[in-house]
Amino acid sequence: MARALRAPFTGTARGIRKATHAHGAGESGLGKLIELHAVNGAGDVMITVALASTVFFSVPTDEARGRVALYLAVTMAPFTLLAPVVGPLLDRLPHGRRAAMAGAMFARAVLAITMSGAVATGGLELYPAALGVLVCSKAYGVVRSAVVPRLLPPRFSLVKANSRVTLAGLLATGVAAPIGAGLQSIGSPWPLYGACAIFLGGTVLAFTLPHKVDSAKGERKARLVVPHEEAALPPVSTAKDAKGGRTGSTWAARRRNGREKPPGLRSVGPSVLHGLQANAAHRALSGFLIFFLAFLLREHPLAGQSAAVSLGIVGVAAGAGNAAGTAVGSWLRARGPEVIVATVLGLALGVAVLTAVFFSTVMVAALTAVAGFTQALSKLSLDAMIQRDVPEEVRTSAFARSETLLQMSWVVGGAIGIALPLNGVLGISVAAGLLALGAVASVRGLLGAARRGSPHPRVA
Repeated sequence: MARALRAPFTGTARGIRKATHAHGAGESGLGKLIELHAVNGAGDVMITVALASTVFFSVPTDEARGRVALYLAVTMAPFTLLAPVVGPLLDRLPHGRRAAMAGAMFARAVLAITMSGAVATGGLELYPAALGVLVCSKAYGVVRSAVVPRLLPPRFSLVKANSRVTLAGLLATGVAAPIGAGLQSIGSPWPLYGACAIFLGGTVLAFTLPHKVDSAKGERKARLVVPHEEAALPPVSTAKDAKGGRTGSTWAARRRNGREKPPGLRSVGPSVLHGLQANAAHRALSGFLIFFLAFLLREHPLAGQSAAVSLGIVGVAAGAGNAAGTAVGSWLRARGPEVIVATVLGLALGVAVLTAVFFSTVMVAALTAVAGFTQALSKLSLDAMIQRDVPEEVRTSAFARSETLLQMSWVVGGAIGIALPLNGVLGISVAAGLLALGAVASVRGLLGAARRGSPHPRVA
């Protein structure tokens, strides 16, 4: 009987391990990172269920907006320190990356227990704890992006690896959400108890990652600002000759001349810089929609629906769009990332304009789905450009810096969404304006870079 009861769980575990460790991911350590990210997604959705199902609907809107706006402003300070302080610190400290991910997991476990006592009453301590969870989640994301390049299996591209990690998180979110809803029916603190248990497991799992995750051998920090004497130099080339050596590498020439300086993201060509600008617009849109629609649909639900159902509709649409974008990104990983980024930015802008003009339930759901799709596909394409154009020695640091900028854009978009009055047409018009700014800043440069062609080989 014991074996019969245990068989479904052990069989499921073996199936999951087989899927996450396929195609060399088990040998390289990527499989463990995929599992860790699934744990991260499951824990985050437990906390989301607890907050969305209780306090969010019990606190008056004006009071909730004021509190969230205050603490969201406070959370910008950690993000401004993440790139110049945390990134270099992780490059220097032994065991920094594994410890950072484990610390982010453990902090969220503690914060989940802290929130469990206030989730039903809406006490003031709930808000800093909830936003502390947000900061830890984003910090984990930054470190995870820096870890992926060190765990690539043979013949694996960074885009494919990121796609598998992201899909694992999405699948875990889909599985954990109904479990969290079931725990919620028992009592409001129970999803937070579940989140605490999940994050404690993630704390242990983070330390099972290979030791090479913490190795900084051969790496230097990437910079976002390039000194004037370097700005005029041509882009760094990573092309290799028949013997495997770099050809035409400005960076290599500087090394021979004794003037080596680690290249910044601007020194590797316009594609990465304009890709960052476009992705910043997508992230700002994401943060804006999360906060603006959360408050808007609470006061003005979609036609014929309750507030909870309205939020569920847009949440499912966004999740489905994100999953579709991740899947399509794996298929398009080697097909002109500059054109893909410009195209999806134009697509998101067009749908946002249509939603502002023809505001309705269907159009709001369509916008959230398209926003999820375009953000995922644009980020995968940006990853491909960084992988292609940034030298391997600084690629990890470059990913950490770029992810920090994108998370700061998310916070700014969320702050704008909180500050606006609850008018659907006005809000979606502002969302379209955010995308338009990104398009003006990046699309022309992306298309120009695509026409000129990259001096670097495409990554499959």
